[in-house]
Amino acid sequence: MAAEQGTAARLLEAAAAEVGTVEGPKDNQTKYGAFTKANFLPWCGSFVMWCANQAGVKVPNTVSTIDGAAAFKKQKRWQDAATASPQAGDIVYFDFPNDGADRISHVGIVVKDNGDGTVDTIEGNTAGNPKGDQRNGGEVAKKVRAYKTNKKGIAVSIVGYGRPDFGTVIPTKTEKAIDTTGKIYPGETIDPGESGPHVKTVQEALGIKPADGIYGPVTKKAVIAHQKANPKLGAADGVIGPKTWTSITKLPIK
Repeated sequence: MAAEQGTAARLLEAAAAEVGTVEGPKDNQTKYGAFTKANFLPWCGSFVMWCANQAGVKVPNTVSTIDGAAAFKKQKRWQDAATASPQAGDIVYFDFPNDGADRISHVGIVVKDNGDGTVDTIEGNTAGNPKGDQRNGGEVAKKVRAYKTNKKGIAVSIVGYGRPDFGTVIPTKTEKAIDTTGKIYPGETIDPGESGPHVKTVQEALGIKPADGIYGPVTKKAVIAHQKANPKLGAADGVIGPKTWTSITKLPIK
């Protein structure tokens, strides 16, 4: 049975269910970014907001981690890492040392305080291993982070915590269903080298056989030929924007 909506336990359930999810097919493309209308941007904050929505937990907009931390401070729901102990469900903000960004640049969710200067967390857009990019790694992963010097030798990176009001339950926003049929324009250009149901739809409309869903040279040649035959579509470059999509498939944009 799922934990009660609006609780830290429910927030952690929502986050844990996403562990192992990776971005794609394009860089920084996720359902989390689609939810916050910030797709194709670094998505650690979008991940936190998506999980909070699933759990009925109110958090400020933290697509920008700097703005999110500032919002928690304004709400007087901020705890400095140097003076406060972390709690399960805290929204935890990071400034990783020696990463070229001397500021808050990443955010996650505290799972538990290990009592040794470290916490277990779940984070979006991090790396599943210590050598990957910790603030733009493209994956939802469990991590161990430090808020003070510790025997594990983990570098201190936690700046502070935003503490949601778990006594207030907010309505869960219904997510827009994702079209997996390829019959609705995906919302961004379809480029050579991509694959999937949308490519297959274009291939079928152009009479390309086999319609394998892979945007290779044959498909590109056919798309360019269609664009040249219809100058109002713009550049004949093989990039399928909304006008080219509609012209080829006769299907809706949304």
